[in-house]
Amino acid sequence: MSLPASNLTAASLPASVTVRIPAKVNAQLAVGGLRPDGFHDLANVFLAVGLYDEVTVTPADSLRITASGPDAAEIPLDGTNLAARAAAALAARHGIEPDVHIHIAKDIPVAGGMAGGSADGAGALLACDALWGLHSPQHELLDICAELGSDVPFNLIGGAALGRGRGEILTPLDVRGPFHWVFAVADGGLSTPAVYRECDRLREASGSGATTADIPDPEPAPALLEALASGDPAALAAALSNDLQSAALSLRPSLADTLRAGVEAGALAALVSGSGPTCAFLAGTAEEAAKIAEAVLASGTCRTTRATTAPAPGATILRA
Repeated sequence: MSLPASNLTAASLPASVTVRIPAKVNAQLAVGGLRPDGFHDLANVFLAVGLYDEVTVTPADSLRITASGPDAAEIPLDGTNLAARAAAALAARHGIEPDVHIHIAKDIPVAGGMAGGSADGAGALLACDALWGLHSPQHELLDICAELGSDVPFNLIGGAALGRGRGEILTPLDVRGPFHWVFAVADGGLSTPAVYRECDRLREASGSGATTADIPDPEPAPALLEALASGDPAALAAALSNDLQSAALSLRPSLADTLRAGVEAGALAALVSGSGPTCAFLAGTAEEAAKIAEAVLASGTCRTTRATTAPAPGATILRA
């Protein structure tokens, strides 16, 4: 691997870099009509939550990926992995080879609607940038993130943000937290493209149409933005929404039982997280969140539950 002469010498580069990256929940996911390019315009209000993957990169003879932790067996360990694609994209911009070993310590649910794969892409990008001594400006890293996927830019910056376009055009939002969340992790995942296709199908079946000519441009809900800024969990609960929820429930009807269990346990609100199948519950306090997590797990409607808070910081270098 050769580095540009303007960067640090090989002797001064770190032996490895570990980055921690948060999961996300969509406080609002407003989905516009199907565009000619196959995507949808979004008004996507992201909150980073305190569930994290850790990505460690070390120099190697070639690009390779390993993984550990819950659901590690479901993570692709080839060039389709967003972490591998991130390393390759950054290396290509700087004319170097992506000769790194990427290890993903997985704690974010896989294919759970919480952007775990996107988190790994953002984490690998930041870690490789530090490992190779590139010191890329944030706007360059965000450009690469946007090329990798719609959620990846937010995983890099964290906090709270409004995503427009496909979700990759970000505006940071004022938020006064913490907000207390519980996540119920389902067995198996849901394909995000399949959920969007089902959303389009349901819209067509309802007679509303599914294209940009039929569906109004998505906009963030003012009440939701106000609730985030005020730190009022009851107001936030009343404003939460997800246009993909009906599609996720259509493909996985059992999620309705999980949502019901959370409401019966005292959640202020319940919704499918992103494209699912993870379900998210907003609680008023940490104590209430712990009780909801215990009750939903005891209901037998999910594989496991996790209680945490939002907002959380974005991709952060832990060790270098």
